[in-house]
Amino acid sequence: MPKMKTNRGAAKRFKITAGGKVKRSRAYARHILTSKSAKRKRGLRRPAEAVSADVGSLKKLLPYHGIK
Repeated sequence: MPKMKTNRGAAKRFKITAGGKVKRSRAYARHILTSKSAKRKRGLRRPAEAVSADVGSLKKLLPYHGIK
């Protein structure tokens, strides 16, 4: 069997933690920021964990990244 290719778009959007969890960036932080409170924008800076329902498909997109 040939090697599987990593989906490069997914590789740029998701990072794997040391424990094997999937980190993602938050949505709604790109534009129209004047109408959002400072507290809300501060929270959007922090990474979030990917939903467990999506982890299975992320395993296929990132075959060599060690998602548990």
